[in-house]
Amino acid sequence: MLSKSQIKYIQSLGHKKFRDETGLFIAEGPKTVLELISEMPQNIVTVYAVEKWINENIKLKGSEDFVKIDEAELERISQLPAPNQVVVIVKKFNITSFDTKGQLTIALDTIQDPGNLGTIIRIADWFGIRQIVASHESADIYNSKVVQATMGSIARVSVMYTDLKEWLIKQNVRIMAAALNGKNINEIGKITEGVLVIGNESKGIGTDIMKLATEKITIPKAGKAESLNAAVATGIILSRIV
Repeated sequence: MLSKSQIKYIQSLGHKKFRDETGLFIAEGPKTVLELISEMPQNIVTVYAVEKWINENIKLKGSEDFVKIDEAELERISQLPAPNQVVVIVKKFNITSFDTKGQLTIALDTIQDPGNLGTIIRIADWFGIRQIVASHESADIYNSKVVQATMGSIARVSVMYTDLKEWLIKQNVRIMAAALNGKNINEIGKITEGVLVIGNESKGIGTDIMKLATEKITIPKAGKAESLNAAVATGIILSRIV
């Protein structure tokens, strides 16, 4: 049985302040937890799970350290509306630099919706993109809603937060900015090296960031919608250029 202090501690990781102070975050659900255990076992701190999940995964490395909890305890420590069998405490990833040479990198300018960020991470994983650079104003990758939306892809796609303008200035690769007016993505062809910049959900790419783009690219429109969801746009563009 978990003590009140343990429950309070786990619950505190739902807040960015405590995630930053402890260097830890929480992930939930069988799929996401198994992905993290498989891809980053060294980052796993503690696994809290109901008996059924533990019995089904008893052969996993480190299973002797799984903490059995009941459904009531799971509900108390979960950040989800519908808790799902297992919660894990994970060490945050230490990512301080990226090499853009020879690969495609996604850059996010103030993506603030956690669901969008998580979905973009998942889309990047689908297309084999391994790194994303995000402005400091973007949503926190360790937000439980972001982690959940990645569906485990957080274990394979690295996200680095930085001053996006300063970072882009230092890059000596093609910088493509997703915009309403630009070159048709169907005319670009496949790209193996460069940076794809995706802008804020409502304001798009900031003026300072847009000035650093070597080219603007556009998804051709046939209907009357003013814009596309940031994650949807990312998926469409990648389907054409990767």
